[in-house]
Formats: sequence, structure tokens, C-alpha cells
Amino acid sequence: MNNQETKLGMKHYIIIGSMLFGMFFGAGNLIFPIHLGQLAGSNWLIAGIGFLLTGTLLPLLAIIAISVTRSSGIYDLAKPIGSKYATFFMLLVCATLGPLFATPRTATVPFQIGFASHLSKADQPLWLFIYSLIFFGITYWASRKPTNIINTIGKLLNPAFLILLAIIFGFAFSQPIHGGNSMTPSTGYGNAAMLNGFLQGYNTMDCIAGLLFGIAIVTAIKGLGAKSPRQISMTTLKSGLLGIGLEAIIYIGLIWLGSTSLSMFKTSIDGGIAFNQIANHYLGMTGQIILAIMATLTCLTTAVGLSASFSEALHRKFPNISYRTFNIMAVGFSFAFANVGLDTIIAWSTPMLMFLYPLAITLIILSITSPLFNKDRRVYIWTTIFTIIPAILDAIASAPAIISKSAIAQGILKLDNFLPGASLGMDWLLPAGIGLAIGLIIHFATSFSGEKATEIEHE
Repeated sequence: MNNQETKLGMKHYIIIGSMLFGMFFGAGNLIFPIHLGQLAGSNWLIAGIGFLLTGTLLPLLAIIAISVTRSSGIYDLAKPIGSKYATFFMLLVCATLGPLFATPRTATVPFQIGFASHLSKADQPLWLFIYSLIFFGITYWASRKPTNIINTIGKLLNPAFLILLAIIFGFAFSQPIHGGNSMTPSTGYGNAAMLNGFLQGYNTMDCIAGLLFGIAIVTAIKGLGAKSPRQISMTTLKSGLLGIGLEAIIYIGLIWLGSTSLSMFKTSIDGGIAFNQIANHYLGMTGQIILAIMATLTCLTTAVGLSASFSEALHRKFPNISYRTFNIMAVGFSFAFANVGLDTIIAWSTPMLMFLYPLAITLIILSITSPLFNKDRRVYIWTTIFTIIPAILDAIASAPAIISKSAIAQGILKLDNFLPGASLGMDWLLPAGIGLAIGLIIHFATSFSGEKATEIEHE
């Protein structure tokens, strides 16, 4: 009886979809669309479509990649390229989404948009320390066991966040601040609104997060009683459509909200400031309190998901070290790095994202299409080799001045002059396509030769 598989239905899809939404939707996802709307002005919808490509479509494709390949996580997806590369890529993704950048940001962003404006510069470090200590204490408690995140995120934190967001949306849609359709777009959002929206979506980190979250998703689905690879993959796909679909709807609403605010507020340096102004406009101090609570809740869901996924991924790869030990490391280092400040975290995370995103995008595409070329390693390897070189150049170009402005870096970056789209961070696209074409030609040429040889032998 224990071996019997539980048939999962819509109720389970909603639970997993809610968990996925909560894991993906952090405070960065709350403020970047607002800022994009302000930058895009009258072109908010076009820019929004570009943002949805990287902010929702790519994460959904990452989940589909896990379903298609029936992988348990990022290491399995990258393994066709080579076990050493898979380990290297997994560690970089885990470090980026874990204690180095994304997880510390889950504490610094809500503190910045909800509390920092009410404190003096001198008092902010102490209160950030206290806030992040409480924040990561709750994160550790909620992520102690991988299966706990269903109850913590899907049934508790997520509904609370959505209720608070609905309150602000209710006021905004019933009494809109008009102006978005008449405002001139910022530089770069006139003729290239969609492309700039696409690049803004990098900041959500959701594409690479989708690769890492796969482990937590599979673990949670198995905890509901699914056993067969087919049921696990189909539940992952259906739940992903629900969770990511909800995220896309909220993104469009936030981008619209940012664009319509331009008739009353100037374009802010980040969406946190703009959202604070909008909340204050509608609800005064009450609105700012709601925003602070909402940002904290949505960041907690993401922090819990990131910590659990980080710990589960590394525990599976290095089973001699317990999940609990990795979780303590994730939460402890995240707490420490959160206290260096949001600006420092963003400055150093940008080059890592510029390096990882092209590799993640090509890996997702290769994984989904792998049945077409029988998962031939050569296709994976050629595509990755041609992608990794411009990805390194993009990382150097976007690094802080101490690196990007050095003589060595400037000499290396001269190679970018030969690649189209370098100024936009899209110079990897053409080389990746060339690598993919070479890999496919080799695969099909070899397959054709093999078939011919077989025919001759039979004759």
C-alpha cells in the first residue's frame, strides 16, 4: 500500500504553483517592474513584453526543461556537457542565488524600501543588522526541512502577500494616476523598449533560479505522493504554468503602475522609492506600512526557497555533508553579506549575472530540444564553448570600475568590437547560434554516416 502512487489533482497543482510563485517572487520582482514602467513611459506595454520574456517565460522554460529531461536539478541538466562543468556551473549558480548575492538581497531590499527612509544614515547599519538577524532567523526556521516549504510558502506567507498587494492594486486601479500614455520614454526605451525590457528581466535572477528551484520542486511533489517520473514531470509543468502565469499578471500591473505614476512623480533611481511614493499617495503612512510588510513577506518566501534549494542541491552532490549544515551555511553567510549593503551586493552581482544568464539560457534551450538530437553531448559542448567566451567579456564589461577599467580588462574587451550587440550585453547570441549549428551539423552528419554504414553492412 505504501508503494501506491497518489493521484494528484488541481488542488495539488495550486499548492505547488503557489509555492513556485512564492519562491520566484521576491522584492526585486516587486520593484524592478515599477522602475521599468517609469523608464518606458508610453512604451510600457512593449517594454513589459520584453520583461516577461526573461522574467516569466525563461523561468517557465527552465521548469519545462526539468520536466522534459526528468532531471532532479541543475547538475543533471548540465551533466551532458561534462561532470566537471556541471559541478562548476552548479556551484556558481548556488553561490549567486545563495549566500553571495540573491539571498542577502532578500533582506536588504525590503529594509531599504520599507525602513531605511525613516532612519538616519548613522542608524541604518545597526537596524539593518537587527532586521536581517530576525529575517534570517525566520528563514532558517522555515527551511529546516525541504518538505516544510509547501506549508510555509504555499499556505501561509504567499496568501498574506497577495492580500496586501491586492489592497494597493485596488486603490491604484480604481483611482489611477494618469500619465503613462503621454510621457516620453527614457533614453533607450524609444526604439528599443522591448530589448531593454528583456535585459531588465535579468535582474530578477528567475531564469537561473528556475534551474536551482527544480530540486525543491521535485522534492515537494514527491512529498505529496507522486512517484513516477511522468507524474512528477507533468505536475511540475502544470504547477509552473499556474505560478508563473500569476507572476506575469502581477508584472504587467506593476509596470502599468510605474508608467502612470509619471504625471505625479519623477523617475526614481529604483522601483522601491517609486513604490513607496505610490503607496504613500494612496494610503499615507498606512500605505508605507503595508508596503514594508508586503516586501518583507515576499522576500521571506524567496529566502526560504533559495536556502532550501541551495542546501538540497549541495547535499545531493556532497552527501557526506548534511542538509542542515549547508542550510546553516546558506543562512549564516547570507546574514553576513546582507550587512555589507544593497549597493555593494548589486554592483558585484551584475557581472556574475551577465556571465551566467547566457549559459543558463542556452542550457535550457538545449535541454528542451535534446530529444531532437538524442541528447548528443557534442551539441551541448559546441554551443557552450561558443557561448562562454562572450559571456566572460560581458561579465568583465559590467564589473565594478576597479576591474572593468583596468588596462588588462580594456585590452580584453577590444574583442567585443567584433561581436554585434556587445553594447547591449547580447554579444553572446550570434556565437551561441554558430556553436549550436556546428554541433547539430556534426550530430546529423555522423548519424547519416552511421545509417549509411549500417545499410551497406546489411547489403
